[in-house]
Amino acid sequence: MTKLPLVLLHAFPLDSRMWNRVRDPLAEHTRLITPDQRGLGRTRLPETDRAPSLDDAALDVLAMLDKLELDRVVLGGCSMGGYLTMAVLRAAPERIGGLVLIDTKAGADTPEAAANRLSVADRAEAEEQTGWLATAMLPKLLSVGTRYRRPDIVETVRDQIESQPPAGVAWAQRAMAARPDSTEALRAAGVPALVLVGQEDGITPPEQARAMAEALPAAELVEVPRAGHLSPLEEPAAVTEAITAWYRTHC
Repeated sequence: MTKLPLVLLHAFPLDSRMWNRVRDPLAEHTRLITPDQRGLGRTRLPETDRAPSLDDAALDVLAMLDKLELDRVVLGGCSMGGYLTMAVLRAAPERIGGLVLIDTKAGADTPEAAANRLSVADRAEAEEQTGWLATAMLPKLLSVGTRYRRPDIVETVRDQIESQPPAGVAWAQRAMAARPDSTEALRAAGVPALVLVGQEDGITPPEQARAMAEALPAAELVEVPRAGHLSPLEEPAAVTEAITAWYRTHC
């Protein structure tokens, strides 16, 4: 077993169940921790007047590490989980012994993307349900092959999206819309990193993964065939192999 546990943070608008297909094989190699992020899954949204910010969600992660008495971990995430990983890196780089960035990007939202997030947040709150969100997002989250040949994966993703609390969906969208660019934080990261991306990821495509890998001082880039934006769900064997191989070399 490796000395450093692996903490994986889930994508939006899912929860920690997105790691189910890689959980057991990864746990054979290291201690694996997969929390639900605030407002999603089983984690409640704190009562606060503060504007939504991934910096506050990063404090949640650090508080969890303190509770588990973990001084240093390999930290990673998919999509929003990657954004949150970079927020933790900005806040407490000394707590991170390695990075695993999956189907994510370092850049902030464009004004158009941020406006779309705020629109989704407003709708989720106004309608007090998110049944419409899965229909809107599934074509973006999954590769064409997954959508047409893997109905089980499609339904898994749909079920997770539709189970999320509207308030948590709204909070997450507003927090992501406000996030800063993390490129400089990646350049300053003095730890090994693995960057994984689905070859058919249309939300954070391979060129953005390459940009992160180039910014990081010590990064390995792996492209996952036949996968879209949720490669751990679509191609779990390839993702597991990439992470375990990287762990053997770097952690």
